[in-house]
Amino acid sequence: MNYNNAKQQFEKYLDGYDSNNDKVRLKIIHTYGVVHAMEEICHRMQLSEEDTELARIIALLHDIGRFEQLKRFDSFEPTTMDHAAYGVKVLFEEGMIRQFVPEDTWDDIIKTSIAHHSDFCLEGITDPRTLLHARLIRDADKLDNCRVKLKDDLQIFMGASAEEIGAQEITPVVYDTVFKNQCVYSPDRVTKMDYWVSYVAYFSDIYFRASLDIIQEHNYLNRIIDRIPYSNPDTARQMEEIRTYLAELIHTAPGCTW
Repeated sequence: MNYNNAKQQFEKYLDGYDSNNDKVRLKIIHTYGVVHAMEEICHRMQLSEEDTELARIIALLHDIGRFEQLKRFDSFEPTTMDHAAYGVKVLFEEGMIRQFVPEDTWDDIIKTSIAHHSDFCLEGITDPRTLLHARLIRDADKLDNCRVKLKDDLQIFMGASAEEIGAQEITPVVYDTVFKNQCVYSPDRVTKMDYWVSYVAYFSDIYFRASLDIIQEHNYLNRIIDRIPYSNPDTARQMEEIRTYLAELIHTAPGCTW
């Protein structure tokens, strides 16, 4: 198992996609952003060299199904394809995993972690090491999504400007979900503001204290909330309530140190 070799093969895989396409480019940047976030989490948690290398490879491959989704649908919308399931199909049913990891020693961990990385909630994993890696990729994915929400073009990944988003309402069920310490269920999102709220609500699903520390150190909560000008007065008030609630949650959550 060697991350650098896996990365070389991943670059060859990307040759089949148009890197000039904005959505493809953003997904490539996101992939390596997740790898970077994973490295930081593993370093802070002082994980073994083997677990760190394995975690980096899972991060590299976690969204491989997204590229096919873009090719077929030009969309990231969950209604078009289960990208995690497709990633598992490409890697394990079609055998592509051997291009990245010649040994089959870690197949179950890699497969399970990728299959569950975007699940609404993580359930049904009993093996401790597999559960560790499933939790790691979910945290690393969310950490890089903070960068995405702060830096990437809103028109590309939201389909609307900041002004258009901030003029909309938050659906009551989405607003209420935040205060239940839950992620927002995708079908509940109706307005663009619902989508924006869901991007901060997933802080309640961060597992490791190391990840929570990174969120605090980068001030991700405030920066994401403040990217949008909330011209809708009800929305502006609700976002301040969400800010206060989640800031306290991030600060006090014990998290897991492994």
